[in-house]
Amino acid sequence: MVRGLRAAWLGAVLCLVGLVVPRSAQAETLRLWHAYRGDEKAALEALLAQYERDTGVHVETLNVPFDAFLSKLQAAVLHGEGPHLFIDAHNRLGALAHRKVVAAVPDGAEVAPVLREAAREAVSMDGRLYGLPISMKSVALYYRTDMVTGPPDQLENLRQTLRAPLGAASYPLAYASASLYFHAPFLHAFGGRVLSDDDDFQFVGSEAEASLRFVHGLIEDGTVPASADGALVTQLFSSGKAPFAISGPWLASELPDGLPYAVAPLPIIGAAGEPMAPFLTVESVFFTPDGAASPRAAELGRYLFGTEASILRRRDARVVPARRDLPPSDDAFVAAFEAQADTAVPMPKSMAGQAVFEPADKALKKVLNGTMGAAEALAEAEFRFDDVQRPPPEPASTTPALLILGALMSLAALAMVKRARDRSFRAEVRRSLPAYRYVVHAVVALGVLVFLPLSAGAAISLFAGPPDEQYFVGLHNFWLILTARGGPLLANGSFYLVLLTTIAWTLINVFFHVSIGLLLGTLLARPTLRFKGFYRVLLIVPWAVPNYVTALAWKGMFHQQFGAVTAFQLKLAGLLGMNMEPIAWFSRFSTAFTANIATNVWLGFPFMMVVTIAALTSVPKDVLEAAKVDGASRWQRFRLVTLPIIRPNMLPAVVLGSVWTFNMFNVVFLVSGGEPDGSTDILVSEAYRWAFTRQAQYGYAAAYAVLIFLLLFGGTRLPAWIKSLRQRSRSVGEDEPGPVGRPVEVKA
Repeated sequence: MVRGLRAAWLGAVLCLVGLVVPRSAQAETLRLWHAYRGDEKAALEALLAQYERDTGVHVETLNVPFDAFLSKLQAAVLHGEGPHLFIDAHNRLGALAHRKVVAAVPDGAEVAPVLREAAREAVSMDGRLYGLPISMKSVALYYRTDMVTGPPDQLENLRQTLRAPLGAASYPLAYASASLYFHAPFLHAFGGRVLSDDDDFQFVGSEAEASLRFVHGLIEDGTVPASADGALVTQLFSSGKAPFAISGPWLASELPDGLPYAVAPLPIIGAAGEPMAPFLTVESVFFTPDGAASPRAAELGRYLFGTEASILRRRDARVVPARRDLPPSDDAFVAAFEAQADTAVPMPKSMAGQAVFEPADKALKKVLNGTMGAAEALAEAEFRFDDVQRPPPEPASTTPALLILGALMSLAALAMVKRARDRSFRAEVRRSLPAYRYVVHAVVALGVLVFLPLSAGAAISLFAGPPDEQYFVGLHNFWLILTARGGPLLANGSFYLVLLTTIAWTLINVFFHVSIGLLLGTLLARPTLRFKGFYRVLLIVPWAVPNYVTALAWKGMFHQQFGAVTAFQLKLAGLLGMNMEPIAWFSRFSTAFTANIATNVWLGFPFMMVVTIAALTSVPKDVLEAAKVDGASRWQRFRLVTLPIIRPNMLPAVVLGSVWTFNMFNVVFLVSGGEPDGSTDILVSEAYRWAFTRQAQYGYAAAYAVLIFLLLFGGTRLPAWIKSLRQRSRSVGEDEPGPVGRPVEVKA
């Protein structure tokens, strides 16, 4: 008893001490966010472990995907749950500052003298330092030392360095040619720029056109593959099908051990007379407003920026430090990227710098696949950039909206009072009270998970402006969408053209889903079929596999050079004695749309098959046998007996499948990516782009979402409305009396 009292007193004293002692004197936990992987993540964790041992301060880290970093960071900081520090690329500094999630570095003037000039310039705004640069990244030239004699003096001389001729399906150089980030070295060599100092679109003019013509020539003469992404570049370089590759330090972590390669700065382009200058990305430790006010966070930031930490990262993660006061590196890999960083061009850090990539990438793809000339494609990209950058609308008065809302609420209140005064209604409510206990949890769950998000989305659609400074604009977002933003109604990317694509996408997919599902379900329901269980499991596999995995697999199969579909096409053409070029599946609407449909049909038919198998169990066998006795054929029994019986069970599945297909974002986004030029985008993917790739216009994207909801609600209710109208017209016709004085003639 005495020991219990002592323990209670001791606990009370400790709690009192915890309340009295200032917060700064207690153990502090720092939160750090980053997007590192592989060696960089391991190096960061080693540094943080050493910091915790030296100071006793716990550092809580969170690894956030790079694409979602900005949105998650803003949401967390806005609600007071964000990190004290985070590591990010400098090119998003403008967006970070605009959204007020980054603060100036405490005592930044003391750090500036030891920074490389490019790094200091990259993280400076308005004369203040907004980050502690810790590494610099750019692309450089990888080359296979077992296949070439060394790096070329000019890019045009790649073939002259080969030790032996290349085999079939091989290219001297591999890089992601359809990406502005990787095209930048060519653009800068020809004297072009992406943005002006005033954030005007500069990827136009003779210099930009010359860079595009040069790359198009490399593709035509077989120097570079027509379409390649990062995964394909890695595969080509690793397998020896491309002895040269343009990539960043991240490629090294994806190469197999023992592969003989080296890295050198990018060469000169003879046609331009200047060396290739890639984009430079400066990764820095940034402080949130809470972090800038914390002495411990400032100490951790200085530690990660310090000399020892920079040397450790350079040794273990093989990255180029942003400090200029370090001893030279004896690692040839790091030295090559360090030399490249000295000539690289820092990426734009303004808000406009984020908006330039999407229109520029689309222009690149059009020019490189030969569907549009350079001048026309770049002019179109400039128009799209200006359209996204147009200032938001003026604020609207909230008075009309409040009056309408008040009137609706008043009418609803009057209706409720009228119902409440009805004695029969009150008696009915009292009788139903015990039943409400069984549905209240469902009502609450639907309210929280469905109705509240829908209401919030509908409310956001009435606002515009930056995410943290939204203001009421009424129905202006809907007006912009429904008027195609002032352009032609069926222009590329307009609401109406995307709607037509979405409707065609839904109808074609649902037709194949139902047709194939009915066929396979009917076959698998036959009692004489052997191994039915095995077939069912096999055919359900496409539905069981996550759809994003299936979508990426099908995207690879439709690749122009190395896809399985392309290989089958060429093999079939050879067997038929035909000379056929590989199809560039994503360069035309018809083929890209076909690739999307093929992928989604593969994903969707198992659901209809399972529903068909379940529905067929409701067909009475005696009815089928009676029809057979009456002489009905198998097709007649299926069409006249089976289909009418299973139709009520199939209809909800068809409606559900239509809604799923209408909003099937993953397939469109991952397979075709909207290519070519966004023509295969559907409404939901278009809404995504306005929310996350076009200056975070959440109100405009929410207006798209509201229109999608209204279209689906009207589409799913339309059959019931038509049926109700038919029944009313039929009942009115039956109630009408015949002509007066005219006897009704009854025929035998």
